[in-house]
Amino acid sequence: LHAQCSQRLRCPRMDLCHVPAAREKGWYLALMAPNVKGPTYAWLDPSRLYCHPQGLQDCVADLLQPFQADPIDMVAGIDAMGFILGAAAAAVLQKGFLAIRKAGHLCVQTLAQPYTDYSGREKVMEVRTDAISPGLRILLVDQWVETGGTMQAAIQLVERLGGVVAAPRRFPAGIAAICIEDSEGGRWIRERYKCSHCVPPRLQPRFDRHQ
Repeated sequence: LHAQCSQRLRCPRMDLCHVPAAREKGWYLALMAPNVKGPTYAWLDPSRLYCHPQGLQDCVADLLQPFQADPIDMVAGIDAMGFILGAAAAAVLQKGFLAIRKAGHLCVQTLAQPYTDYSGREKVMEVRTDAISPGLRILLVDQWVETGGTMQAAIQLVERLGGVVAAPRRFPAGIAAICIEDSEGGRWIRERYKCSHCVPPRLQPRFDRHQ
C-alpha cells in the first residue's frame, strides 16, 4: 500500500507519503505548495498537505489539542477550504458539521452577513437558520486567517443565532485554522476567542511576512 501511495502521489521534489521520524508540531507545513500563479491567488496552498495521510491526521490532531477538555456541540467549517479541516475535525470529535457558505448556495432559510475577504473583495456569507440554537457551543474551522474578515463574518453569523464561539476564560469551543496571521483582524480574533493553529512560534514571523 505504501509503495502504491508513493507511486501515485510522488512528485519530483517531495514524497507525499514520507513520514519523518520526529513528528514535531507543524512538521507537515513543509508539504504546502507556494503560489506560482500570481498575486490574485493566496500566497500558499495548503491543499497539498491534505494529500498526505499522516500529515492530515497530525494537522487535525494539533488543531483539536487545545479543545480536548472542552464540551463542543458542533463544528462549523467556512466555505470552501474550511470544509475539509472542519469535516475532518467533526469526524474525530464525533460531532455534527455545519457548512457556512458563500451566498447563493443554500436552498433553505438563511441568515446573511456581508464581509471583505483577504483579497479585498466584498462578499456575503450565509448559514442555515435551523442548525444553531441558543447556547450551542461551536468550534469554527477555516483553512487560514489572513486579514480576519471572513472569520469575523462567520463569528457574527453564529452569535447572531445565539451560538457560542468561546471567548477566553468564559465558554469552551473556539476557532481553529492552520495559520492565524498577526494582522489587525487576526489579533482581534486572538484577543477575544480561544484559538488554535499549527504554526510554531519560531515560524510565525515568516508566515506573517508571507515567506
